[in-house]
Amino acid sequence: MTGTERRHAGRPRSERAEKAIIEATLDLLAEESGVAGVSIEAVAARAGVGKTTIYRRWPSKEALIVHALGAVKEPLPEPSGRSAREDLTAIARRFAGDRHRRYSRCFWNVVGGAEKYPELYARYRQEVIEPRRDVIREVIQRGVGSGELRPDLDVEVAMSLLLGSLTAKRPQETFPEGYADAVVDTLLRGIESGPRSRPEADGGRFSAR
Repeated sequence: MTGTERRHAGRPRSERAEKAIIEATLDLLAEESGVAGVSIEAVAARAGVGKTTIYRRWPSKEALIVHALGAVKEPLPEPSGRSAREDLTAIARRFAGDRHRRYSRCFWNVVGGAEKYPELYARYRQEVIEPRRDVIREVIQRGVGSGELRPDLDVEVAMSLLLGSLTAKRPQETFPEGYADAVVDTLLRGIESGPRSRPEADGGRFSAR
């Protein structure tokens, strides 16, 4: 077997090990003990790998947790640039649909432990949250530049209003059907630069399940 063949033969095993490590990390993080229950030793035991296998990929428990949390989130849709409304609606739908119960529990365990694990939360915010916020920030800034949104708009406030409406629920809760579209419609009524180009469209659009 050539060197190239050996590398290709070993790759599936490496991918399986990485998936098992990530799954084990999320399982431990979702449990009641949260961050405190995650250790390299515990992850290795649950994933069925050696500690050295983990350390070859991640230098610390914090790096592993952040990677696992980032890996489970679906990437935001690529903005089309045709309109802020279209792009914000696509993004809002993705956020509203990103309600995997286990992930939500992991997220709340990390956020809830922010005071106890400030470096972990800061790293999670920098590597996972901020890149996603950058996508939204660019969409809003583009809308201001094109004249679709008000020129005096506070971009950070508008972004916080959107995200706050889409991330406030606890793991066991779900959003009503059509909620994401209604959030964007409501937000745009306050930040669009002129009269809405279409009649009210969110009346009765969503209803509680």
